[in-house]
Amino acid sequence: MAWIIAPEPVDSPVAAALWREYYTEVSDRWYLLHEGRLTDPAELEREIAAHPGTELAPPTGRLLVARYDGEPAGSAGVRLLDASTAELTRVFLRPGARGRGGGPLLVGAAEEAARALGAGRMILDTRGDLVEARALYARLGYREGAPHNDAPYAEHWFAKDLAGAEVTGAEATGADGTGADPGGARLS
Repeated sequence: MAWIIAPEPVDSPVAAALWREYYTEVSDRWYLLHEGRLTDPAELEREIAAHPGTELAPPTGRLLVARYDGEPAGSAGVRLLDASTAELTRVFLRPGARGRGGGPLLVGAAEEAARALGAGRMILDTRGDLVEARALYARLGYREGAPHNDAPYAEHWFAKDLAGAEVTGAEATGADGTGADPGGARLS
C-alpha cells in the first residue's frame, strides 16, 4: 500500500468530499464537547458554502490530496499570508486511513508546497480538543507560541521555520531511511 500526495483543484469532487468530511468531524467534535449535540445540518451547509477553499487555489495557495492505495484519504491546504509566511490548514485524514503514517507525509508535502510558493515559515492554529493534531505538529517540529490571529475557534498557535528544514531523512522516509514512514506506508 502506498501513499501518493498531489495537488488537487479546490473545486474538484474529491476536494469537496474531503472538505465536507473534515468540516463535519471538527464541527461535530466541537458541538459534542460544548453543547452535547451534533452540528445542525443547516449550519453545516452554510459554513461549507461560505468557505469553499478558494484561498487554497494557485497562484498563492495549494490544496493537496493524499491517496492511500489509490483512494482519496486526506487533504491539506497551504496559502500564502505574505511573501514569506504560509498557513497550513484543513489537515485531515479519513478515519480509516489514520495510523498508517499519512499525517507526517501530508504535512511534509504541504511544507514543500509552501517552500515552492516562496514561504520560509509555516504557521497554523488549532483547537484544544484536537489533541491528535497538536501532537502531530509538535512531533514534526512545530513550536507552539503566541496567537498570530484572532480566529474564533483557535486556541493553540504553532509555527515552523521552513528554511533549511527540508523533509528528508528519518522525518520523510522513516527512521530506517527506506522510504517507509512509521505507519508502514510508502510515499510514491
